[in-house]
Amino acid sequence: MNLALFDFDGTLTTRELMPDFVRMATTKRRRVLGRVVLAPIYVGYKAGFVSGNAIRERLADFAFRGLAQHDMHVAGERFARETVPTVLRPEAMERLRWHREQGDTIAVVSGSFDLYLSHWCAQHGLELLCSSLEARDGVMTGRFHGEQCVGAEKARRVRERYDLSRYGVVYAYGDTHEDRDLLALAHRRWYRGREVT
Repeated sequence: MNLALFDFDGTLTTRELMPDFVRMATTKRRRVLGRVVLAPIYVGYKAGFVSGNAIRERLADFAFRGLAQHDMHVAGERFARETVPTVLRPEAMERLRWHREQGDTIAVVSGSFDLYLSHWCAQHGLELLCSSLEARDGVMTGRFHGEQCVGAEKARRVRERYDLSRYGVVYAYGDTHEDRDLLALAHRRWYRGREVT
C-alpha cells in the first residue's frame, strides 16, 4: 500500500480559498472594516515583511472572534458543497482518483481551516490534517487551536499520524514553499503539477 499526501490550496484548487471563506462566513461590516484594519499587514505580507502565519492569525482573529461555532460549522458545510467544487483542478482531481483506484491511503495536508475542509474531505473519503480554529463554550475565539498546519508542521503531523516505513511509496503534491517539508517526506514529489527529484 502507498500513501498520497496532497496540499489543498493551489494544488487541488486553482487558488487559495481562505479569503473566499472569510467573505462567506463573516458579516458585511467585518469585511468592510477588515479591508481597512488589515490593509497594512496585507501590504507587509505582499512585500515579504510579514509571514503567512502572521497574516492568517490576524485574519482569523478579526474575521471569526465572537461568532457562534454552530454558524461557522454550517458556513463550512455550505462552502464545501457550493464553492470548493467550482475551483478544483481537473488534473489534480484525476491524480487523486488514480490514487484511490490503486487502493492508496490519501490525506489532505493543509494550512486551510477544518471548518470547510473536514466537510469536503468527508464527502470524498479522504483523511485530513489541517489547521483548526479554537472555540470555547460554542463561541469562536479567533485563535488557532494548536499550530497552523504549514511548513515543518505539515511534516510533523504526517509523521505523527503515519508510520511512513509501512508504505511502499509515499507521494506528495504541493505548490508553495510552505509545502517543501511535506514534499521532503516523499519518494515521489509533484510541485506545481510537475514531478521533481
